Amino acid sequence: MPDSDADRFTAIYDGCRQRVWAYVVSRAGRQVADEVVSETFTVAWRRLDDVPESPLPWLLVVARNILRDSIRAEARRASFDAESMSWAEPAEADIAEEVSERSALLKALATLPEDDRELLILSAWQGLTSAQAAAVVGCSPITLRVRLHRARKRLDQAASASSPPVEEAAAARRVSTRARFTVGEEAQ
Repeated sequence: MPDSDADRFTAIYDGCRQRVWAYVVSRAGRQVADEVVSETFTVAWRRLDDVPESPLPWLLVVARNILRDSIRAEARRASFDAESMSWAEPAEADIAEEVSERSALLKALATLPEDDRELLILSAWQGLTSAQAAAVVGCSPITLRVRLHRARKRLDQAASASSPPVEEAAAARRVSTRARFTVGEEAQ
């Protein structure tokens, strides 16, 4: 290209780069601004003959289109990632952790009074609602819920007192442990 084209491009770049960058930052943030501005001026260099005498509006349209295309591409990537994750089989949990956790939980359960064990077994392992478990135990559903809450607290205390390493594993997997003993609460 002749020197006049290079000089014209340099003048456009020097005069508009900051404003194009500010526009992109206001739309998409600093993380993508440099890349979009770079692509905008690459398009301007390739299409220098199409750049009007007042280049800023034209450059902003180009930047807007590049930004829109990058957002669409990111949406397609996210959609593809989500779809490919749905095809993948879930990873199997380490059976040793589950056995160790179950063993510690059973030991803690064995240290509880018989009444607490019965309430926990009825709600978690038998899957009874509060009303059903209350009928078995011979109390009101409200009384059963209070007693069950206290039994769960004592079980948590017994599990944490019996073996600290198991408590760390249980803390990492708290959701699965709690799920076993909240079946009765969800059925209410």
